[in-house]
Amino acid sequence: MSKAPLLAGTRSTNPSNKARQSPSKSSSAEFSMPRTSIHRIEADGVRVFYRAAGHSDSPVVILLHGFPSSSFMFRDLIPRLADQYRVIAPDLPGFGFTEVPAERRYVYSFDQLASTLDAFTEALKIERYSIYVFDYGAPIGFRLAMAHPERVAAIISQNGNAYQEGLGDAWGPIRKYWAQPTAENRKVLRENILTLEGTRWQYTHGVSNADSVSPESYTLDAALLERPGNKDIQLDLFLDYASNVALYPQFQEYFRTSKPPLLAIWGKNDPFFIPAGAEAFRKDIPGAKIEFLDTGHFALETHAIEIARSIKDFLEASGVKRNNGKRALSR
Repeated sequence: MSKAPLLAGTRSTNPSNKARQSPSKSSSAEFSMPRTSIHRIEADGVRVFYRAAGHSDSPVVILLHGFPSSSFMFRDLIPRLADQYRVIAPDLPGFGFTEVPAERRYVYSFDQLASTLDAFTEALKIERYSIYVFDYGAPIGFRLAMAHPERVAAIISQNGNAYQEGLGDAWGPIRKYWAQPTAENRKVLRENILTLEGTRWQYTHGVSNADSVSPESYTLDAALLERPGNKDIQLDLFLDYASNVALYPQFQEYFRTSKPPLLAIWGKNDPFFIPAGAEAFRKDIPGAKIEFLDTGHFALETHAIEIARSIKDFLEASGVKRNNGKRALSR
């Protein structure tokens, strides 16, 4: 993979622009930020697309997105963390720009997604990392943590659930599909959730000002859902989500046994994963840090600055040392 510089400075080298340049180094730094680069790598027979930023020798933070999004959801978070951490955000198979060859005969289940992400970390030779889990990313990340507890330095759960009490009423139609996986119930989900309006609702419900959510977020997700065969992939994952609920006791046993440093920072108005799910982490990790934000499911759309600040404070308090910000970026 190609290398990219850490800082994308804004000062021009054109002499005609000298008048616009700031005279001080400090003000120049103010308008510089870590550059996010895109990459693809083969893992588990899949061509995984991922975004990366930060120093090659900085502590790693892996960002795992949820339904129906992709690593694009982290566009505002990545540069806010990458000055001090190596940040890596993959697109899950079936989402974003990750490519699954037809001959791979990929089975879209949460066990398989976790296996692919495990292979992804192996391909990048990542031996230790903190993990940010959101929505679907939570049961995937928790599977990785159970399989390799020694690799996980800390967990940030942003509306990423592991408790029955955290499942909100919005799961009603999907629960019905779990109980009766009929063509009729599958059609209800296809026509009511896998649409532009259904996706927009997930982004804007619980947000005080819906216009504060950038429309390109849910518009991109909805467009990618329209790719041939993708809605059937999503419906298969809806059905398999029941396997995550069945694993909740094992996730909780991992929390009790390993007691990883954990920050649960949630949009408190999320109709899918309600505040009780965040508070429940303290049953198994008494020292878990819990924060609520006055927003919905996709909290990064409205509170990226607050979330980034909380993550940095949490990781520092958890002993995940920050980089000093002076070395070059590597994949």
